[in-house]
Amino acid sequence: MSTAAIKIIKNPRITEKASNAIEHNVYTFDVKDSANKTEIKKAIFEIYKVKPVRVNVLRVPAKQIMVRGRKGSKHGGRKAVVYLKAGDKIEFI
Repeated sequence: MSTAAIKIIKNPRITEKASNAIEHNVYTFDVKDSANKTEIKKAIFEIYKVKPVRVNVLRVPAKQIMVRGRKGSKHGGRKAVVYLKAGDKIEFI
């Protein structure tokens, strides 16, 4: 597993919507802002040893939030939606 692959895939995105999509072999990851689809496919193969069928990349906008009366912001970024074949599976530990 190369460090380049680890730098491209930041972490799995664990949300309610992403958890429900796992039942249909669709996984969501936070990815580096400059990564493209082919780099993401290669990184998924290096890290998890499964070959993605399709990858979609989306922008996540930054959002203004209020916490205990103070203004703040959630940082935006990019996320990748990775589709796998019916038999393939990714285990998060």
